[in-house]
Amino acid sequence: MKRLFSTIITASVLSCSLLNPIAYAAENIYTPDYKIADRISINSNSAKPVANPVISRGVPAYSAKGDAKSGNDVHYFSFWNSATPDYLAYDLSGVPKELKKQVIAVWYNTSAFDSIGNYANRNMEPSDYTIEVNAADGGEYPESGWIVAETVTDNTLSSRQHVVSMEGYNWIRINITKADGEEGRNASINFDIHNVSDGIFDSWLFLGDSITACGMNNCYGTGFATHVNELDSKYFPIQENGGIGGITSTDGKNNIDRWLETCNANFVSIAYGTNDAWGNPSGVEKYYENTKYMIDAVLEAGKIPVLPKIPYASEKAVLENLGKYNEVVEKLWQEYDGKIVKGPDLYEFLEKNPDYLSGDGVHPSDTGYAAIRKLWAETMYERVYTAKISEAVIGDINSDGVFDISDAVTLQKWLLSDDNAKINNWQTGDLCKDNLLDIADLSAMKNALIK
Repeated sequence: MKRLFSTIITASVLSCSLLNPIAYAAENIYTPDYKIADRISINSNSAKPVANPVISRGVPAYSAKGDAKSGNDVHYFSFWNSATPDYLAYDLSGVPKELKKQVIAVWYNTSAFDSIGNYANRNMEPSDYTIEVNAADGGEYPESGWIVAETVTDNTLSSRQHVVSMEGYNWIRINITKADGEEGRNASINFDIHNVSDGIFDSWLFLGDSITACGMNNCYGTGFATHVNELDSKYFPIQENGGIGGITSTDGKNNIDRWLETCNANFVSIAYGTNDAWGNPSGVEKYYENTKYMIDAVLEAGKIPVLPKIPYASEKAVLENLGKYNEVVEKLWQEYDGKIVKGPDLYEFLEKNPDYLSGDGVHPSDTGYAAIRKLWAETMYERVYTAKISEAVIGDINSDGVFDISDAVTLQKWLLSDDNAKINNWQTGDLCKDNLLDIADLSAMKNALIK
């Protein structure tokens, strides 16, 4: 949740109209006597389905040296590839303004998600780059006038999402100066621009081990995003593959805070457990603690955790322990009921389809991975995209099921930048219904409580 502070002023009487069940009386508006930012714009993720479609597919693309059109064609197995320094720029002048007020610029590379573990690799991965915008008219690539929206140095991740305001701009580019930590090395990416003007909903990060790494990349066969789009054409998810071969839930726990610091995804899947269970019957409690820590971290970051069952394996050293580990998954599903999305039951699916496993009895075959991607899309379409969202209690920003003075206190502290103030559901606090969480909402909230 990002707070953008404007000029500090002394708050005066503010008003807004409220919907039931909270009554509102303008004459009794609360007027705080402290200084505070008068408006705080929320660029928040959404719990309700909002389409965040790709708006850059096939638009005019430019690069100094590389084949620019390979960066935004329909095929994720083709990549823009060029020696650094170089840029990949898109002309979005033909995209309606209302579809590009705010965007996510996301790039994908086939390296391991991060440089940790025994199987870490860097394969033409952008490490130093900027995301830039330009207000020039469309039709001819502008050599000047580029404005830096975000700067990244020493990146170690294989994909990144950047939220960018494009109001008044027609062009966007990624300008890469180093790949794999060195200037002159080739960079290789697909680069998509998604419309998030109405909030971020359809953005996913799939964390996990080698089964995730091999299965949830979008360039090997039909990807999760394409499957979702085939089910419902208005959706085309952003899908980052956060899989790293050979790692366990302990590695996930030790790194998730760092990963979430730069993560703009709305849904974060946590899919560890196979390596935890492999020959390790005594690690169940540790797996529980690690996974619980990661779920809490995702929730505290204002995102939605997704937890699938650990996949079935015919390899005895894994199989003999999976029952106890998957009992942990079921336990966490119960403990976090209503705050977590149940991922697909990969154990049942592969147990019923053992021919989807490869010769090692642990990793799926290519056919198995393809089936799992489709299962992920079908399961999430049922449980996320078309699921009924229960109505939250208006004003209940701490998600305890009631609207009371604790919500007003939390909002007041949050507005004053108290790091201990946690807002779990900002939409319920937006009493003015203007997509802003500010002093007007606090005033209305306190007035409603007084009444």
